[in-house]
Amino acid sequence: MKLFILRPQPGADRTAASAAALGLDPVIAPLFSVMPIAWDAPEPAIYDALMLTSANAARHAGEDLLRYANLPCYAVGEATADAARDSGLPGIRVGPSDGNALVTMMAADGITCALHLAGADRTVVDAQGIAIDVCTVYRSEAVAKLPRAIAAGGIALLHSPRVGRVLAELASAEIRARLTLAAISTAAAEAVGKGWRGVHAAAAPRDAALLELAAKLCQKGAGQA
Repeated sequence: MKLFILRPQPGADRTAASAAALGLDPVIAPLFSVMPIAWDAPEPAIYDALMLTSANAARHAGEDLLRYANLPCYAVGEATADAARDSGLPGIRVGPSDGNALVTMMAADGITCALHLAGADRTVVDAQGIAIDVCTVYRSEAVAKLPRAIAAGGIALLHSPRVGRVLAELASAEIRARLTLAAISTAAAEAVGKGWRGVHAAAAPRDAALLELAAKLCQKGAGQA
């Protein structure tokens, strides 16, 4: 059974390699292309923490990201944390897969002023009393139509709610009936609406947990996990 990886590069290649190692049949079919945006890096000394709610923020912020290496970095989920580590940031504090829950964690740690590096398309978080400055460091453009291979059906991985929304916009009723969706979070699962062969959320917001779910679905012929 085909396993469609809808996330953009470079994450798509990493997920495909991990899927192949599990004996799955990955097909890279990204619904987005991601591009960096030039940004003016604020003075690090005015912040208590760095906040990352997307792995792409770490990947596309560029060399200025390391100006904040002395700040504690709060990251949404393991995937974002891994991208931050790969970019050279130490002291990563891994939070839940929800931005508001991450802010709650920061507030509990006494953070009062944070810099949030994010994409142009993002969910506004509840600041919960923290002064949060946002810098946009990347943007992603959705494809105009689904990659042709997806029409044959199989299992599709949802790495974010936005991927789910774009898939829902582009997929016909016939394609929905042929696709089982494995989502990295409940929010991603809820973004796709109805009409699919099945929709399942991973036990944890990590790529490994998502692929574990996908493997179970493949073994059961995309039935109930």
